[in-house]
Amino acid sequence: MSRSLRRGGIAAIAAIAIASLSSCAAGNTPDTLQVKPDNAAATLGTNLRLNNIVIVTGVGTSGDYTGPANVVVNIANTGEVPAELQSVTVDTASAAFADAAGAPLTGIVIPAGGAVAIGGQGNPSALVATAAVHVGGFADTTFTFKDGQKVTAQASVSPDGKGLYKGYGPTPTASAVPAKTTAPASASPTAGATTPGATTTPGTTATPGTTATAPAVPAGATTPAVPATH
Repeated sequence: MSRSLRRGGIAAIAAIAIASLSSCAAGNTPDTLQVKPDNAAATLGTNLRLNNIVIVTGVGTSGDYTGPANVVVNIANTGEVPAELQSVTVDTASAAFADAAGAPLTGIVIPAGGAVAIGGQGNPSALVATAAVHVGGFADTTFTFKDGQKVTAQASVSPDGKGLYKGYGPTPTASAVPAKTTAPASASPTAGATTPGATTTPGTTATPGTTATAPAVPAGATTPAVPATH
């Protein structure tokens, strides 16, 4: 092979390599590569989109788990009228709704042209009191709206304390601890106090619980006469 042919072949290979790299650089995105996110998403009708659906269990949970869990989701409404989420179930267990302050809700309204995040500090919550799930796996999660529309997605199950969903898990309710009652201290006699029933004679000191005795008259001393009472 002549030197000119070799040079032409090397140039062609280099051109193909550069074109391939340029193509990858232009299309190396989740959309062009058709990479789906780890968290479930669902579309309901033409206006409702449910994104990042995750079931978050307690800190340190793993494997087969039965207990409280929060359903986390972001719901966008592109329609011109509000939509109301009326129920969420994980398999057959229903979630209870509450507002950001913890007050019970019968439904969660997604405003027209807006979005609502469910789960996390400052947001409404959907708590399943007893969810039977496998941490690290998936669970059927169904969302039902007031107009009768419903959708089921395979939501991933993640423990609190890890990744993006740290702090999104259920918060255990602290058990009320009865206040300790302290019995009043028993009163103890104070030195020098007079015990009821004790007799005190002038010139003597009374001892608690005893009768004071008059001092003895020295032998040969004359006792002052006591005036007769008429």
